[in-house]
Amino acid sequence: MTHATPGQSGIPAQARRREVWAWASWDWGSASFNAVMTTFVFTVYLTSDLFGDEDHASAVLGAGLAVAGVLVAVLAPVAGQRSDAGGRRKLWLAVNTVAVCVATGLCFFVYPSENFLLLGVALIALANVFFEFANVNYFAMLKQVSTPGTIGKVSGFGWAMGYVGGIAALALVLVGFINPDVGWFGVTSENGQNIRAVALFSAAWFLVFSLPIFFTVPEVPRTRAAKIGFFASYGLLFRRIKAIYRTSPHTIFFLLASAVFRDGLAAVFTFGGIIAGGTFGWELPQVIMFAIFGNIVAAAGSFAGGFLDDRIGPKPVIVGALTGLLLAGTVIAVLGADEVSMFGLEWTGDTTFWIFGLALCLFVGPAQSASRAFLARLAPDGEESELFGLYATTGRAVSFLAPSLFAAFIAIFGAQRYGIIGILLVLLLGLLALLPVRAPGRTPKAVVPEV
Repeated sequence: MTHATPGQSGIPAQARRREVWAWASWDWGSASFNAVMTTFVFTVYLTSDLFGDEDHASAVLGAGLAVAGVLVAVLAPVAGQRSDAGGRRKLWLAVNTVAVCVATGLCFFVYPSENFLLLGVALIALANVFFEFANVNYFAMLKQVSTPGTIGKVSGFGWAMGYVGGIAALALVLVGFINPDVGWFGVTSENGQNIRAVALFSAAWFLVFSLPIFFTVPEVPRTRAAKIGFFASYGLLFRRIKAIYRTSPHTIFFLLASAVFRDGLAAVFTFGGIIAGGTFGWELPQVIMFAIFGNIVAAAGSFAGGFLDDRIGPKPVIVGALTGLLLAGTVIAVLGADEVSMFGLEWTGDTTFWIFGLALCLFVGPAQSASRAFLARLAPDGEESELFGLYATTGRAVSFLAPSLFAAFIAIFGAQRYGIIGILLVLLLGLLALLPVRAPGRTPKAVVPEV
């Protein structure tokens, strides 16, 4: 059996479409972990008063996720490097995906008691580590299922599938387990059974929808015969970073710039619901409804941005998306929840957030998708996982920026709405750092040394 090489163009169109759908199916499945476990359901359960003091539970969860972030930052590039070298990219994607599903499923045993708080935090943190490792290999497979002329569209399609998959998983969870007094399989809310059952559902959802990629997309060929030890891999990593900077410095510049604006993009979703509830006074049903529409809009933006990416390049898409985010966020920060009259129109704070909050969602998707496609275009063939490992590391290294500035501006101005300014400042810094970076077509691919 021959292996498909990254960007291989001799594959029949029908086979290529099957690979794209199989690849994007992983994004669809992984949304159950992102949307259900870490955003809307399980972490909310874990930080509730069922586990003791809510502030203490939140602090423990934050500490656990911080430890997970450090592990990802330290280990992701070397893990990617070794999977590239050994021709085991798909194998390690499978291993890490199964590990996420196992850790997620074990959350069923996190009963609503303070005694189970550490178990729940440990499982979520461990699942996050394996999820980030899986993402490194998954992102690296982008070039395998696309061509130079379709890489933006394929990346946007995958990101859109993730958003829509999150909506589908969340809707099924709400209908089947959260809202009814007696849910599917006779599940009730007694002893947190409905939330714990959601963990099993999320694990099964992720596992089932991840299967197509393992049966459809070929493994990458082995690139180096020589084996090196784990710690020696770090020496090779640092030599390669130096070589990348020497032969393609704009690759390093992009990694740094994208780390900043990606932190701002993550904050838009992380703090969006908090702002909706705290600043605009929305109840949970309104927040969930906005989340559903926001994901739909973000999916549409990702899909459209992918087409633009292939036509005008990823950098203009990212610049345009960040500019749109800055404009929409500024309107929300300035108008807040007040009733306003402008251009002969009058609207409430709710209208402001619906219009400009959805505008934020519209621009987040293209920026995320084009950023992934940008780096994939810069990655040397056969070295994609290692470079996406650095992508994860740089992102983790600055992940404190947006949360810190969000909190700082609230403290300075005394109102939550001004925390938006902190997020906008991070997006602006990322945009300014990106502007001098050359687009993929104008910078050579890095030359990396062998073992």
